[in-house]
Amino acid sequence: MISPPDIGAERPVLIAGPTASGKSALALEIAAMTGGVIVNADALQVYSNWRILTARPGPEEQARAPHRLYGHVGRQDDYSVGHWLREVAAILDRPGRPIIVGGTGLYFTALTEGLAEIPPIPPGVRAAAETRSHRQMLADLDPATRARIDTANPARIRRAWEVLQATGRDLADWQDRTPPPLLPLARCEAFVIDAPKGWLSPRIERRFGQMLARGALDEARANLDGWNPALPSSRAIGGPELIACLRGELTLDEATERASIATRQYAKRQRTWFRARMKSWRVLEPAV
Repeated sequence: MISPPDIGAERPVLIAGPTASGKSALALEIAAMTGGVIVNADALQVYSNWRILTARPGPEEQARAPHRLYGHVGRQDDYSVGHWLREVAAILDRPGRPIIVGGTGLYFTALTEGLAEIPPIPPGVRAAAETRSHRQMLADLDPATRARIDTANPARIRRAWEVLQATGRDLADWQDRTPPPLLPLARCEAFVIDAPKGWLSPRIERRFGQMLARGALDEARANLDGWNPALPSSRAIGGPELIACLRGELTLDEATERASIATRQYAKRQRTWFRARMKSWRVLEPAV
């Protein structure tokens, strides 16, 4: 458990943390104590086709406090950090303290540091990216861009490569011309959960078992028809593994093990991002 921190009246609250660290429960506690609107900052919880597998708040949680930007994007639809920022801007103009919670570090960075206004990527460039390996795309990037992106994250590599091909300018160059942020950090109560590996890994193992008990396999079955691994919505951790299980390519035990490994790897990337990019945020430590 993570104890709710002391927060200033009415100021927006930001809560970042790795998967399975308890950040959504913390947001609910803060909302119960001080009021507010819980706003999703997780790139996969926006999609309507995954609720159980992305640990999206269910009806009981949503009945306890207003929730925004959860499950509102279609399975086939594209959704970027730019889309998210525009929707958050509209929420900030409404009454109620926003409690913005999630594990997508890029969303928080764009919110508090600004986002480069990069033109949309043409379909032809996206198609060209499908023909290249991540290693090839990474080799095309300039050193400044490679130093800024998470080179262990294929989606970030691809995004940087597509920007270069579409605009003729490196992603780092676009970032250097970033406009002012929507919500500067100085105006927020910003917290990042520091979840040690030894504490987090058992929670990850337990949670995937709980997801299966709640119907994650049935949820995957509903996504089986027309499954397209290239869609952003298909990146829900555990989704590809359960689809493979349903197709007879993996046993359920094998799918569970692979999904747990993928979740631990994702949590490691999240912790790395938070420690590198959120050094001025207040750190919250779970009670061990």
